Amino acid sequence: MDRRFTAPNEDDIRFLEDICGEKDVISSGPLMDDYARDEMPWVKGYPDVVVLPETAEEVSAILKHASARRIPVTTRGSGTGLCGGAVPTAGGIVLCTTKMNRILEIDEVNFTATVEAGVLLTTIHQAVEARGFLYAPDPGEKTATIGGNIATNAGGMRAIKYGVTRDNIRGLQVVLSTGEILDLGGKHAKNSTGYSLMNAFIGSEGTLGVVTRAVLKLLPLPKHTISLLVPFGSLRDAIRAVPKVMGTGILPQSIEFAEQGVIFAAENYLGKKFPHRSAPAYLLIRLDGNSREEVTSAMEHVGNACLEAGAEDVLIADTPERQSAVWDARGAFLAAIKSGGEVDECDVVVPRDRIADLVEYSKEVAEKVGVRIESFGHAGDGNLHIYVIRDSMPEDEWEEKLARAMDLLYERGRELGGMVSGEHGIGVAKRPYMEKSLSDVEIALMARLKSVFDPAGILNPGKVVRFPE
Repeated sequence: MDRRFTAPNEDDIRFLEDICGEKDVISSGPLMDDYARDEMPWVKGYPDVVVLPETAEEVSAILKHASARRIPVTTRGSGTGLCGGAVPTAGGIVLCTTKMNRILEIDEVNFTATVEAGVLLTTIHQAVEARGFLYAPDPGEKTATIGGNIATNAGGMRAIKYGVTRDNIRGLQVVLSTGEILDLGGKHAKNSTGYSLMNAFIGSEGTLGVVTRAVLKLLPLPKHTISLLVPFGSLRDAIRAVPKVMGTGILPQSIEFAEQGVIFAAENYLGKKFPHRSAPAYLLIRLDGNSREEVTSAMEHVGNACLEAGAEDVLIADTPERQSAVWDARGAFLAAIKSGGEVDECDVVVPRDRIADLVEYSKEVAEKVGVRIESFGHAGDGNLHIYVIRDSMPEDEWEEKLARAMDLLYERGRELGGMVSGEHGIGVAKRPYMEKSLSDVEIALMARLKSVFDPAGILNPGKVVRFPE
């Protein structure tokens, strides 16, 4: 263990059991393996003890004790992250929020939902939509907790129209490493009262404090949606159509891009055919509105813009079954790629008009390095998901080629005016690339911010930013 920290002993474990009960404290057995990794396969670290609190007061007591004893604490939700952000690489305590899983209130007057950090995203969507509301963020992994979404500032397919997680949070309850409980923000829609402390915690990956509760912004649920599947002769043609779509004055709910290889992978994974499969590249566009006439008019304008930009056709999915055929495949892209074996992801975001440049460069990298690379992503906001795939490569060869491919991809992303992560965060896996992309002043300010909120440096050490020595 890092010399700055203390490993929990039997007395510490008894203390945690006194707070949360013996059944919610795990210090041995096969379950420990589950808490030693997330969805980034090569980042591993075993906790000394796992604790599952049910209240903010329990979290407060745990953190106050850990701070006094200098025991590292890694907060974890469902463990669906892709950067090793929830892996306890320094050992110590894993604080798992999955038992803090209550929807406390859906406020139909103020258009908010108050939820605990361990509520699953899919549970939130189902609950608010049943009441006629929309919680807009729509990341691909629906079994993630809302706390995890807040920790990484998750985005998803609806970000182009409705923004990312940060844009849809009204308030947070956060516990600092020293045990203080802060209630930041609230149900109000505006706030210019001093610094926005709340926003410092969104995207901080559990390095500044532990989010225990959130007040989410809700919107009226759109009454109608329609989807367009638009085939193109090349990815560059598809990407060039996006400004034409945006130029119509209509803001789609989603604009996704995919190439033929990913479509085939999704077909094989799901065991069902995609509605169209002969084109080299596709845009998947979803439109929403409050009347059928509004959505139909938007569809006509957007479809015509695509055809003027060189689309081979515009296929309309206007029934739940047809829309499901398109978006089920889109939702399976990552799972389909991962089904082929170990992968690592470049979650880079670039200006919209540079997407094709980076995807085409990724093909050059694949040939130069000797690896297989597949990609898809959010054409509407420039966020690419580029996957380097191991296949049957031996471990030492894989490590060398993966590192080389990632170096090349992130370097090109910076040259194109991009940033290291669009929505998956930094964790431990992406920190070296972040440190290359940000200035020394930015890195130093982040480290100083960390030391203010977490003076003992116990919260998720080794992630995002280096703690000042």
